[in-house]
Amino acid sequence: MSRDSFYGPVSETVWQAARQIRLLICDVDGVFSDGRIYLGNHGEELKAFHTRDGYGVKALLNADIQVAVITGRQSQIVETRMMALGIPHIFQGIDNKLAPFEWLLQHYQLQPQQVAYIGDDMVDLPVMQRVGLSVCVADGHPRVRQLAHLVTSLNGGHGALRELADLLLLSQDKIDSAHGMSI
Repeated sequence: MSRDSFYGPVSETVWQAARQIRLLICDVDGVFSDGRIYLGNHGEELKAFHTRDGYGVKALLNADIQVAVITGRQSQIVETRMMALGIPHIFQGIDNKLAPFEWLLQHYQLQPQQVAYIGDDMVDLPVMQRVGLSVCVADGHPRVRQLAHLVTSLNGGHGALRELADLLLLSQDKIDSAHGMSI
């Protein structure tokens, strides 16, 4: 049996896991962005972020689903973008993502099954294997796609995060209220 998510069917198991989520943890490169890093002649670093992903993050926060970021790279661009979205916990330059994951569990007083994680590469697997809903973007590493509970239909940096946000909101009957709509 499957459920319809705006982006295609999802299994009943994934749907039920999505209903339990109170915190979404995101990788950045390959999830919020397409994974490419643009370097200028003077050492400046540029990344592109999709506005739909940002809107999805704001909708989650509006629906009392917390969002945090754990990324291996350190970037002022990431800090600026995540703060603009209202994400309160931004962990950058992290090689071992389990430590901030454990801190977030303690901080929000959550169980692992109440957490979703979206990533794209091997470094994300230790946390993905601990959470209630592990998600890989469509263009993620083949091994990560193989082990994830859900693979998005959209690529990282091209709406994959919004796809997950919509699934969480839809499964929890919060899709309209989170977007400020009343029917």
